[in-house]
Amino acid sequence: MNLLLDTVLLRPYVFGFVAAFAAAAVADLGWRRTVLFAAWAWPVAWFAEFSSTRTGLPFGLYRYTGTTRGHELYLADVPLMDSLSFTFLAYAAFSLARAAQGARRLPRPMLAAAAGVLMMLLDVVIDPLAVRGERWFLGRIFYYPEGGVYFGVPLSNFAGWWMVGTVAVGGYLAVAGDPGGRRIWPGVGLYYAVLAFTLGMTWWIDEPVLVTVGVLLHAGLALILYAAGRPVERRHMADAADGGGSNVPRTGVT
Repeated sequence: MNLLLDTVLLRPYVFGFVAAFAAAAVADLGWRRTVLFAAWAWPVAWFAEFSSTRTGLPFGLYRYTGTTRGHELYLADVPLMDSLSFTFLAYAAFSLARAAQGARRLPRPMLAAAAGVLMMLLDVVIDPLAVRGERWFLGRIFYYPEGGVYFGVPLSNFAGWWMVGTVAVGGYLAVAGDPGGRRIWPGVGLYYAVLAFTLGMTWWIDEPVLVTVGVLLHAGLALILYAAGRPVERRHMADAADGGGSNVPRTGVT
């Protein structure tokens, strides 16, 4: 219990996001589905990290330094907070994917894949900051032995994030069925809160190029998601105003 308390005190920002996830997901999915989501997503993420530190799959080969052992909880060689973070990141991406689909309803595999892409795009700003952890309060907790082409991060890492996000959301949907949801916007807010925190810390450690890349990427993404949802929204509004759209016979001379 003392080590768990030490973990919370060492990583308050992580547990702040975990609390935000719990509040948002319960309001959105209900507490049973929230437990189901976390009970699936977290072990998937932990296993992916455990595997990657040994085989390089799916994120690429990396090592945890173990410098915080005795100060925070580890499961094997993986810090608890690292795998736990995937739970709220996957839910936030799932929320944004549902918001972006608008009035259309994507098939569950497509919705899961879209959530995986959105979670991976968060990591495009998260991981370059994380590998510079010695310059902020994360600390140097891991490293890639062979480095990486994207600000020190290998491209395989992003493929792994997409895979884990897709499996986490896809497995949840396979059991839960209809994604449903009563209030998706707090989850969307969580997505952008994580993004803002990451970009803020990247600015704080004086990495303006990384900040610029992250801002441009996610500004472009927001425009794409907005444009993708608008045609469907406009069509449904027109149908409502028309009393049923194309099912209403039209007569008269043009």
